[in-house]
Amino acid sequence: MSRITSVLIANRGEIAARVMRTARRMGLGTVAVYSDADANALHVASADQAVHIGPAPARESYLIGAKIIEAAKATGANAIHPGYGFLSENAGFADAVAAAGLIFIGPPASAIRAMGGKSEAKALMETAGVPLVPGYHGEDQDDALLAGEAARIGFPVLIKASAGGGGKGMKVANSADEFPAALASAKREAKASFGDDRVLIEKYLARPRHVEIQVFADSHGNCVYLFERDCSIQRRHQKVVEEAPAPGMDPAVRARMGQAAVAAAKAIGYVGAGTVEFLLDTDGSFYFMEMNTRLQVEHPVTEKITGQDLVEWQLLVAAGGPLPLTQEQLTINGHAIEVRLYAEDPAKGFLPQTGTLAHLRFPEQGDHVRVDTGVRTGDAISIFYDPMIAKLIVWDKDRPSAVRRLEKALAETEVAGLNANVPFLSAVASHPGFLSADLDTRFIERYEADLLPASVAPSAEVLALFSLGLTLSRRSGGNDPWDAVGGLLLNLPAVDSIEWREPGEEGASHKVDVTWARAGFTVTAIGRTLPVSGRLATDGTLSASLDGRKVTARWVRWGDHVTLFHAGGTHNLTLVDPHAGAHADHGGHGRLTAPMPGKVIALLVEEGATVTKGQPVIVLEAMKMEHTLKAPSDGTVTHLRFQVGEQVSEGVELVGFEAG
Repeated sequence: MSRITSVLIANRGEIAARVMRTARRMGLGTVAVYSDADANALHVASADQAVHIGPAPARESYLIGAKIIEAAKATGANAIHPGYGFLSENAGFADAVAAAGLIFIGPPASAIRAMGGKSEAKALMETAGVPLVPGYHGEDQDDALLAGEAARIGFPVLIKASAGGGGKGMKVANSADEFPAALASAKREAKASFGDDRVLIEKYLARPRHVEIQVFADSHGNCVYLFERDCSIQRRHQKVVEEAPAPGMDPAVRARMGQAAVAAAKAIGYVGAGTVEFLLDTDGSFYFMEMNTRLQVEHPVTEKITGQDLVEWQLLVAAGGPLPLTQEQLTINGHAIEVRLYAEDPAKGFLPQTGTLAHLRFPEQGDHVRVDTGVRTGDAISIFYDPMIAKLIVWDKDRPSAVRRLEKALAETEVAGLNANVPFLSAVASHPGFLSADLDTRFIERYEADLLPASVAPSAEVLALFSLGLTLSRRSGGNDPWDAVGGLLLNLPAVDSIEWREPGEEGASHKVDVTWARAGFTVTAIGRTLPVSGRLATDGTLSASLDGRKVTARWVRWGDHVTLFHAGGTHNLTLVDPHAGAHADHGGHGRLTAPMPGKVIALLVEEGATVTKGQPVIVLEAMKMEHTLKAPSDGTVTHLRFQVGEQVSEGVELVGFEAG
């Protein structure tokens, strides 16, 4: 049996911090690696040692296995944990780690290779007797042949990158007309993400659930399944909500699915933690999708219902030890739900966001609530890596109790400085479809109108709280000495006029008058006058009396922007400087601007082309995903400012149009 003394985590963010917690608890040394973008990151600060491995782009740092191995040797680490993503499912890296005399905390390279290509994996699973979705998994990648196979299978079909996962290189074609464009996009994304543009095609099931089995195997021939997770709620084919056990799962189906997952693992000589993913149809039949040969982002829900630390299991198995428990000893206790907090704008197609976390606050952690994160207030979400901020995990005795815990935990989660999906997650958690466990992979699509409602103008009460916070912050003194003076004038009330603007280029403006008096203030907004008073603490807690009611909120200012957390909701407004003039036009009719920094990877029109509103025009790659931008109006393309391969900054004009 090998002895692990110090672990290098070849990853970043919350998974690096997560592995370090377990390693430290087991008395092991920890080593972090970091890029130029991560020098001050939480995982770096948490490690015993940290090694710089290169520039911010992953291909120049985290994806260079030789640098990782060199860092391990230089720091005396004798084991490498790959986390998830980056090199975690790279067989060549696993071989190189072993060749360097180090322990790879993951499966054998042969198992990674067996499951590394989706097509090859499906062929292997078919031989092992694991049920498959009807599809094409062949080597011939001729476009015409793929189109013919799609027609044979029957539309709609799902096109998937053979070499990858995480929703990268995955597109739906609803008809033969849509197929060529969807295929081209899937291949581009697959090539950019995995260096391999091969795809497979599968029947797109009408209302499947995405259910996966956690398997674990050791080098002594033992293999168990630690039950299932339901990961059906997804956007862009990436998971957003995961729970364990799967709601309404028939015990007999659970056993069959678990046994199929164990058979899949044994068929490739698997060792370590892995996940076998299935589509579960409405009639109880299930089909193998893929096997992820690594720990999964959603592993905490399995830990919560089994009471096991899966990272500890990984370390024990990697050291040559047997599995801690047998299948008969594993039981399900209660229900756990995980939601992924992303820096993204759900109202704009879940567009990833970049920027600085001006404020970040999580609920208190304990037996019922857990937060896995790799960032803190003041950290940046950059274009180089996934925009996940944290994972929020709740547990309770049953699903209804866990859902209540989730709603409360989300109401206590605060993110300011950039758009985050907390309000969207709250909408999911409280939706009747979620409460009744009416789940499938198109949950968000089916309930989009409920989950992504039109923006609602701030009420007079909300505007009063925004304005009270601003007034109190000015009175407390700051960098501007004029902010520190009182508002009283001899024998007359003093009125401060404040203008707030809602988010977006067409956000409405709201003028608020704050009248100063000895007893407090009155705020006039949207035709109402409300008496207000209160106190603003240094942590942003706003304790207010609003029209005779006691109210507590959080008031966070970052630049000219203010975020108000109140009654479980998040409100964002911008303070308008009356001396700045009208705000600049950052897009709109006749212009198409970059919504984020990225790289141009495809131009879908030429200069002089006639386009219609909503027609795809240009494709950007950012945060490991493709983003297709569409014409803002009918008209003619007058100019293309960038070519394929060029980097663009957020807000720059990409394409010009002449309306008409």
